[in-house]
Amino acid sequence: MAFAILLALIGVPLIEIAVFIEVGGWIGLWPTLAVIVLTAMTGTWLIRAQGLGVLRRAKQSISEGAAPLRQLFDGVCLIVAGALLLTPGFFTDAAGFLLLLPPFRDLVAGWTWRRWGSEARAWRGEARIIEGDYRDDTPGDSG
Repeated sequence: MAFAILLALIGVPLIEIAVFIEVGGWIGLWPTLAVIVLTAMTGTWLIRAQGLGVLRRAKQSISEGAAPLRQLFDGVCLIVAGALLLTPGFFTDAAGFLLLLPPFRDLVAGWTWRRWGSEARAWRGEARIIEGDYRDDTPGDSG
């Protein structure tokens, strides 16, 4: 896990620099900067709109007596998307916009539930129950 984080901390900026150089060469400096600012503004607007929807669905889920786990997951995805969209760069913007797409979040959620399935089932109250009998063999028990 530490290696993956180190790789991301080194790899993502290198990818961003390379993409900035290429795009800047194609469309120029000022249009490149304008696109970066535009994606940040658009992303902020989309996150606000989707965040309100997630909050509304979470309230509805709670009022129905269900745990809003999916809504919490979507909220975390939107927070990560917001951080990615506010980070200057095309690669991070693409990743952030992907997290704004509900079908992509469904894929990420499916992967997450498979990866940490037993914990997810326990959070949802679907932990497997194994029934059995027991006998107390404590010494000195007159029982």
